[in-house]
Amino acid sequence: MTAGTSTAKSETGLKLLPHQVLLRPLVTEKGVHRATRNNQYAFEIHREATKTDVRAAVEALFNVSVEKVCTQTRKGKSRRYRFRLGRTADWKKAIVHLRGDDRIDFF
Repeated sequence: MTAGTSTAKSETGLKLLPHQVLLRPLVTEKGVHRATRNNQYAFEIHREATKTDVRAAVEALFNVSVEKVCTQTRKGKSRRYRFRLGRTADWKKAIVHLRGDDRIDFF
């Protein structure tokens, strides 16, 4: 895979572009604390994306070097809406550890 054309192919054969892998940054109080202290950033990612997909997408979109990627599959919660029971969707989260003095500025 070359640096200019970074398309990731997941286990299911689905090719994801870098902007399709990372859905949105998770800017929370805990995430801001991780970013300032430990140089770690959290993202909501595509359900089919792998750790290598996330690494390639972050390096391509933000021009930083990634040290490590940790992923979590978050289960949806049961919710009530009036007289019916429902469920929120499952989603996938990635915590990206950056090397050295690399930073990502969301604001």
